[in-house]
This record gives sequence, C-alpha cells and structure tokens, in this order.
Amino acid sequence: MNSFTETQRFRQWWLWAILAGTLIVPLGMVWRDIFMQHESHSFNEIISGAVVPVAIMVLFWSFKLDTQIDHSGISYRFFPVQFSMKKIEWSEVNKVYIRQYSPLAEYGGWGIRFGFKGTGTAYNIAGNIGLQLELKKKGKKILFGTQDRDQMQQVLNQLSKEKVITADMLKP
Repeated sequence: MNSFTETQRFRQWWLWAILAGTLIVPLGMVWRDIFMQHESHSFNEIISGAVVPVAIMVLFWSFKLDTQIDHSGISYRFFPVQFSMKKIEWSEVNKVYIRQYSPLAEYGGWGIRFGFKGTGTAYNIAGNIGLQLELKKKGKKILFGTQDRDQMQQVLNQLSKEKVITADMLKP
C-alpha cells in the first residue's frame, strides 16, 4: 500500500441538530397558521424564514474534504469551496507528520480555518487528528484532518522506506 485516499463529510449529529433547530420558528409559524387559525403570516414571510436554514443545511451536506497521498505528494480539495484538487509536491515539504490538535483552540473550529499563533491553515471536518505539513516556503504550515490515522501513517512509513520522503521529514 503506497497511496492513501480519504473523503470526509460533515455528518456529526450535533451539527445537524443545531441546523434542524433553525427550522423550528418557520415551521411553528406554519403550524400556528394552519391548525390554530391564528393571524396568518404571508407566504413570503414563511418561505424567507425557511429558505435560509434549508440553504445552509444543503451547503453543509455538500461539503466534503478529499485527501490523497501518493508518491508525488499530497492532493486535497474542500468541495464546494475548491472545485479542483490542489497539489503539494514532496519537494515543497520540509516536515510531514501526524499529530493530535485542538480544532477550537488552535484553529477556531472546523472547515477551512486560519489558525492562531502561527499554526497555519487547517482543512478539517471532524475529530482532532491531522496530517501536519511544514512547507519550505516561508515556514508555511497546513494541517489536514483525518479519520484514518493508522492507514495514513502506514502510507507515510512506506513512502519513507521507498525513499520518496526522508525519515527526517517524518519527525515533528
């Protein structure tokens, strides 16, 4: 095994509970108007109150983080923000290692995040394990979240054995 592919999506129950909760008010207005024969709200009021939360839910449902690691480097895409895969060649990388991180404390959350105190940029969906890259260019750092630490580590070890990346690159 000398390649790694992972696709992650926002499927956390708590996120969907919050998003679904934003529909309570517009659905409550419909309920009240239909069944309680209260003062009627206009169709436009109800629709405008429901369209924004539904649009946000559709957007979150469409988000996905694709990560690929192979002999040539690391490719990634955070769809629908990035439509095509971006590539980081191994020749651009100074260090590459898997580490535990704090999404909230270091990056302010999940998604495409710009970190605090020199932590760089993070592409993450869930969890607290990521592939940390330290690039040669101006000490730039990029972190890619993963849900499959073991397989990712196996691929990095194999690439090191094959001399695609050096053992020094794997040390934090």
